[in-house]
Amino acid sequence: MANVSSLGVGSGLPLDTLLTNLRNSENTALVAIQTQQSGVQSRISAYGQLKNTVTTLQGTIAALSGSSTYGALKTSVSTSAFTASATNQAIPGQYSIQVDTLATAQTLIGAGQASQTAANGTGGQVTITLADGSSKVLDMTGKDTSLNGLVSAINSDSTLGVQATLINDGSGTPYHLLLTAAKTGTDASVTSISVSPDNTALQSVVGFGGSSPALTATAATNASLHINGIAISSQNNQVTDAIQGVTLNLNTTTTAPSNLSITSDNSAVSAAVNAFVTAYNSLQTTLQSLTAFDTTAKTSSALTGDSVARSIQNQVRNVMNVVSTTGTVRTLSQLGISTNKDGTLAIDSTKLAAAVNSNPDDVKNLLSGTNGVAQTLTTVTNNILGTNGLLSTATDSANSISSDLQKQYDDTSARIDAVMANYQTQFTNLDTMVAQMNSVSSYLTQQLSSLSISQSSTKK
Repeated sequence: MANVSSLGVGSGLPLDTLLTNLRNSENTALVAIQTQQSGVQSRISAYGQLKNTVTTLQGTIAALSGSSTYGALKTSVSTSAFTASATNQAIPGQYSIQVDTLATAQTLIGAGQASQTAANGTGGQVTITLADGSSKVLDMTGKDTSLNGLVSAINSDSTLGVQATLINDGSGTPYHLLLTAAKTGTDASVTSISVSPDNTALQSVVGFGGSSPALTATAATNASLHINGIAISSQNNQVTDAIQGVTLNLNTTTTAPSNLSITSDNSAVSAAVNAFVTAYNSLQTTLQSLTAFDTTAKTSSALTGDSVARSIQNQVRNVMNVVSTTGTVRTLSQLGISTNKDGTLAIDSTKLAAAVNSNPDDVKNLLSGTNGVAQTLTTVTNNILGTNGLLSTATDSANSISSDLQKQYDDTSARIDAVMANYQTQFTNLDTMVAQMNSVSSYLTQQLSSLSISQSSTKK
């Protein structure tokens, strides 16, 4: 029997080429499935793009419906001595403000000590009482009572109302304990510090109040200012309750009144409208790109003819049909928003500003009122993005189709492998059989040739 080491070698037949051609023919079924898979994956990716752009559009709802967008106010000051901010609870107007004093925190400083590491007695309960009547206890039992240990213990407890540090004056007894009230103003000042049970050494370092305090105080001050001639006092330099809806941050004192102006600020409304239009246009542009058909090349896009894409486009366009039931400004076109031929929007900034300035209540009702733009947009985007919304349902369906196609591909691939294995066996058998036949044929040919030569020799 011939030894066949490679398909077709024994027989001389082009069996390898024939087997390759058969494989290519069978693989056309796999190519068709892969083409379908590619189309489904493109559709899933396109749905993801739509989800992102619709989510961005949905993100503009907060500003369109937010109460802080409407009736916003802005402040202007004529000095650097203070800054001001206003909520929509403030009342527009002009104010004259003079800062007389700034709020400061009380400081307590001890006499110089020779060592910062030497213990000051053992243990003790340090009670710190503030001017507002509150008291806190620092338990030094089993703790380091040196100046270093005391500073560490105080700063580890933010509820005590004081902060501690050491000052080194470079003398023979250089270390001074410095306590600073955690807040400015007289209410946050320390009125007494006592140590119990008896630890006279620690008392001599931190004791305050009574006839012989160990600490010397620099008193706290409250901020004081005049607003339109009315005297105001504040425990800190952030004054929040002197003018309704206005916060003043005091920086320095002044010798003469400075002006604070509070006026309407409609920029928030314009910004909200512009953000909505930008997001709307981004969605329309994305939809146009994903559903386009190239008539010259005769090629489709990922969502050409897709019903989900058409539905999203139609639903979002319905937002432009919102009509307010009251007021002068009742439609988006009256707000300066128009639709271009390609479905995107354009804004007439001058018309928008005029509408916002002249009819702020109408604009607010159109954008954020019942059945207004924000509410309609909420309904539309929820229908698109919700758990059972258009995109979720479409994506789930496409993923299911993709899974089915993968199973179909795997099954078809397995079938082709089985068929090709059968072909391989048949071709191997054929190659072996033809090789044997060729061997026999060669043998017979040789024998006949030998016989012919022998007969010729006999005749001679």
